[in-house]
Amino acid sequence: MDVIHSRGQSPTHLPASLIKHHHPYFTPAEVKYLSEKQRGKLTETQEEKTRQSACGFLEALGARVGFPRRTIATAQNLYHRFHLFFPRKDFNYHDVSLAALYVSTKMHDTLKKPRELLAVSYAVRFPELAAKSKHPGGDVDLDMMDPQVVERDRQRLLAIERLILETICFNFTSRMPFPYVIKMGRALNATKKLTQLAWRLAVDCYRTLLPVQYPPHTIALGSIYVAALLSSFEQPVSLGQDDCCPSQDIAAYLGKHGDWEKRFQSQVEDLEVIAHAVIDLILGSTQNQSANTSPSTPSSPSPHLSSRHQYEKQAYPQYASSPYNADQLIRLKIVMRETEHPPRTRQPLGNADPSALYGGDDIPLLGRNEGTVRFLFGPPGSVPSV
Repeated sequence: MDVIHSRGQSPTHLPASLIKHHHPYFTPAEVKYLSEKQRGKLTETQEEKTRQSACGFLEALGARVGFPRRTIATAQNLYHRFHLFFPRKDFNYHDVSLAALYVSTKMHDTLKKPRELLAVSYAVRFPELAAKSKHPGGDVDLDMMDPQVVERDRQRLLAIERLILETICFNFTSRMPFPYVIKMGRALNATKKLTQLAWRLAVDCYRTLLPVQYPPHTIALGSIYVAALLSSFEQPVSLGQDDCCPSQDIAAYLGKHGDWEKRFQSQVEDLEVIAHAVIDLILGSTQNQSANTSPSTPSSPSPHLSSRHQYEKQAYPQYASSPYNADQLIRLKIVMRETEHPPRTRQPLGNADPSALYGGDDIPLLGRNEGTVRFLFGPPGSVPSV
């Protein structure tokens, strides 16, 4: 977000009006700067663990309610975007996740009331309460809880919802990579099995910061590229099925510059960044033995398991059919590093220096009622400023 101040003639020189621009995507340099700024004293490992716990929490909520994938994925994306502007130490990831899910239900017309989401979240966080509940769906009966606690949590959800809406400048547009995976898979003549794997990898991309950096069609193509790599690396050479293109041919085709870049409006350098991020995520899954939940079908929490164990189960994705172990994935990353292209230079919107573009002047204004604020859906330059 960029903020443009228009000062009035009052003696206090307070901003009379503000203009906030929505930034649909950020460069890797911007994401790195903003993440480090909001990380505080946490290490990168601790930050990643918190991020995966939040994503797992959203998976569990979505599975229990029955939300479609687009609602869960958008909620995960909103969570990531929120913590580009707000410190992690100031918010509990349960509260931010729940507020992000609430906003996502509005964006995709799968709306649930705050109390309904709270009841489901209590059942996920506190399985012992769900075990005692007589609710037919296994949710916690809010009438049996302290009304002050419920009301406090509801007010906190609504307060964070407002902050999330301001971080996206009330832009409810949300495009998903999943339809692109199907269309691009057909365009590349990929097998059905490869396309299915790419779809699941696109789901996993929302556990990372990739969706705030790249548009959905690039995420989709990157998922197909990673699927082709995983399906062909150290595997017997496939001749293809039903006249489909073999995985190794698709990986080789997308792994170098070609006419496909203009055709699919993406660059090979970006696909390599996506590939490393997804493989790192799978590496975290293979190294975390307690994570055994498929990202496409997250299991509903069992009342017989502790809350801590539930989060461990949901913390990382894992592929039940994946033939890869950590050593193989590391070897694949080494091979990719030996042949990868230099990173592509991406110009930030508005300024070449992310620290200057996001100096923090706009952060104290979020959630305030001082002056008049205009939220513009486009980035600077796309809409004339006044």
